[in-house]
Amino acid sequence: MLQPAYPITTPRLSLRPFTTDDLDAVHAYESRPDVARYLYWEPRDRDTSREALAKKATRTAIHEEGDALDLAVTLRNNGELIGSALLVWTSETHRQGEIGYILHPDHHGHGYATEAARAMLALGFTGLPLHRITGRLDARNTASARVLAKLGMRHEATLVDNEYVKGEWASEAIYAILETEWTP
Repeated sequence: MLQPAYPITTPRLSLRPFTTDDLDAVHAYESRPDVARYLYWEPRDRDTSREALAKKATRTAIHEEGDALDLAVTLRNNGELIGSALLVWTSETHRQGEIGYILHPDHHGHGYATEAARAMLALGFTGLPLHRITGRLDARNTASARVLAKLGMRHEATLVDNEYVKGEWASEAIYAILETEWTP
């Protein structure tokens, strides 16, 4: 249903499939406690990053519900891999999807997460086409919440202590945008 032509370019970024050559760059951010803090996994050792990278490298097209695009986010000016961007087709019947992103902290605060996530929204709304796209995050992750708000996504709910993650209860914030609300 969705097999983008790669790379997908934005003014400052290029989004492309991951390759095994990306291991050093991926491990550089996946191994950091400040990156894993609000994610479901602990900081990854090199072997775990390698396993995760192998899975990411296969997620280049969306054919059916449950499939995902998991793309490397690189800087256009020098090709440096700075993170990942994700689009998951969560429901065919209800035409719904979800976006996500992870950036190396050295590249926070420059608008790259917003730029990459905007490209994923465009793929979801024009490529599938989806009716509704959500972003789910640990409610303590205020920086990520700001990214979703900049995209025009509305805060719809905070599910209080709804998941037991890394030995503690965590609340989840849910943001969403409809196709009719989205502007490219």
